[in-house]
Amino acid sequence: MEHILLKISIMLVPALLAVTMHEVAHGFIADKLGDPTARLLGRLTLNPVKHLDPIGTIALLVFGFGWARPVPVNANNLRRAQKDMIWVSLAGPGANLFLALFCALLLRVVVSIAAATPEGSQALPMIEPVGLMAAFGLYINVILCLFNLLPIPPLDGGRVLMGILPESQSQLLRRIEPFGMLLIVFLIFGTSLWSKAFGPAVHHVVAMMAGSHMDVVEQTMRLLFYQ
Repeated sequence: MEHILLKISIMLVPALLAVTMHEVAHGFIADKLGDPTARLLGRLTLNPVKHLDPIGTIALLVFGFGWARPVPVNANNLRRAQKDMIWVSLAGPGANLFLALFCALLLRVVVSIAAATPEGSQALPMIEPVGLMAAFGLYINVILCLFNLLPIPPLDGGRVLMGILPESQSQLLRRIEPFGMLLIVFLIFGTSLWSKAFGPAVHHVVAMMAGSHMDVVEQTMRLLFYQ
């Protein structure tokens, strides 16, 4: 029980911030481009309660991957619906990329401070959890960024593709969209996409951002998911 509480205390804040910022970014850019739907519904807030999906939150804490309730966007309100949806869609992964970079920087700072702190210092028990949270924050934001960029509607990458393709091909993707999540589940659990392509891609990007501190990220992930 104590270990479970430790895991939740490390994962909760970075996970909630990752999914909340992702959804707020969608609504914020949509508002700037002419659609006030998210703002009028009170969704342009960093209060995670407004965005949480119960199952997605549990999945986030158990598997290290989850989701929030999508921010509603009415494309009819956008000034250039098809093109503006590209920017609205990219805003979510863009927010996760920004958070990943912030966590990578925070990780480097915390590791440097910890290395300079004398062993046995009372400050260490306060410093180490911040490093663990930064390491998990880096991981979860990279995975959310890359996953949402997969070119399958209703993921953000699929919506970007619909904005880029000619109207006839875009309409074909719209017909696929209702079955998109089933297709995604099949690709993840029914094929080797996750183990052979997506997982290594996430690891590569996290390693690139973490640099010489990648060992801290790997230790954190073992602590959270393999112990």
